[in-house]
Amino acid sequence: MNEGDLSAILLTLKLAGATSVILLLLSTPLAWWLAHTRSRLRWIIEPVVALPLVLPPTVLGFYLLILLGPAGTLGSAWVALTGDSLAFSFAGLLIASVVYSLPFAVQPLQTAFQAVGIKHMEAAATLGASPFDAFLTVASPIALRGYLTALVLTFAHTIGEFGVVLMVGGNIPERTRVISIAIFEHVETLSYGDAHRLSIGLLVFSFLVLMAVTILHRRAPVRVG
Repeated sequence: MNEGDLSAILLTLKLAGATSVILLLLSTPLAWWLAHTRSRLRWIIEPVVALPLVLPPTVLGFYLLILLGPAGTLGSAWVALTGDSLAFSFAGLLIASVVYSLPFAVQPLQTAFQAVGIKHMEAAATLGASPFDAFLTVASPIALRGYLTALVLTFAHTIGEFGVVLMVGGNIPERTRVISIAIFEHVETLSYGDAHRLSIGLLVFSFLVLMAVTILHRRAPVRVG
């Protein structure tokens, strides 16, 4: 394996890890709210969260590129603050990955929180626990399977991103060149051997992810009784 491909692998792992951590932090309160709210806003927010599942990656990547570019709302503020551009940078790639992988974190957590229900929270409240304490000590352990599934799916989905990362990050070695972009570049240059090695790695990784999710669902059942 050449140095460029190794750099792409390390950058991809860094991106997937950072995206997974950020999304777990952001998705937990959002998923809890979606699981228990009676607000009419839910019927707007829920489809917005799920939009990356059905929206073509190039479309999402195009609008993110406009938003993150030097003339965009977020991009211009970033340039004024740091002097650097969000587009075609690792920071921009991270923002795009968080947006694109959002439903893969929110939906498993929302399902797990719905299974928890409210009776356990009410029981904790009668024992003097604050809502936050009850969430940490009661709801979160019960929803552990949802957390693990969200983490695995988010990490794996970020590993395999192509359209969004190409639009927002381009193909800058050691900065935005991830595994999927490296495979595409190898195919373009007819370096099928290098493309094959990276593709086989992603194929094996994807299979192991599916196995892990299956095992999690069988061995970590949600306990609501």
